[in-house]
Amino acid sequence: MFSTYLIYAWVIFVTAIFSVAVFLASLTDSKGVNPHKVAGIWARCILFGSRVKVRIRGLSNIDHSRSYIFMLNHQSLYDIPVILGCLPVQFRWLAKHELFKIPLFGTAMRRAGYISINRTNRRSAFKSLKIAALIIRSGVPVVIFPEGTRSPDGRILPFKKGGFVLAIQSQVPIVPVIIQGTSAILTKKQIKITPGEVSIQVCAPIPTTDYTIKTKEILMDRVKTVISEPFENLK
Repeated sequence: MFSTYLIYAWVIFVTAIFSVAVFLASLTDSKGVNPHKVAGIWARCILFGSRVKVRIRGLSNIDHSRSYIFMLNHQSLYDIPVILGCLPVQFRWLAKHELFKIPLFGTAMRRAGYISINRTNRRSAFKSLKIAALIIRSGVPVVIFPEGTRSPDGRILPFKKGGFVLAIQSQVPIVPVIIQGTSAILTKKQIKITPGEVSIQVCAPIPTTDYTIKTKEILMDRVKTVISEPFENLK
């Protein structure tokens, strides 16, 4: 456990430093480009200090001239630095509001242009989706955990509908992203951090133009099938 305490101390230290850096970067960049880049450096520092190695595949599936909604499975808090540090895309998070309550970290997320969503408040959630729609229309991708929370055992939880409504209304493709290995580093119900390796698979975009609000469940099932696919079956 001693190594875990050292990692937590490192995380707190770099989070404090980079929260200030994100704030300073945001003063001269209202679009959030530089704050997001600083957040990426923060994430890689977290991974370095935690001795987490990441391998990513499928980047050729991304057209950087297009906007997407990236949808990820969610197993661990480490999913956040893994994606921030290793997905080479200028994106914005749509994340649960509890994360924005974390001292310094939450402030940095807001200054970077990330979007808080409170699913227990229908009006607030609707407002968050409208903000996300504006960001997508400006050409900036958005990242969503469609499960809404971390899975305690690695199995994919039921998807929330909001992200799919957003995708259909915005008419942008959904890119399923599979993260494997973060649950072994830090599970939902434990505090021990175990260094290890993480794999990311960026899957082929799924067009949303053929779907409507009435057929969103079909789209949800399609995305869930891809995200549930074992790594060895993917190319």
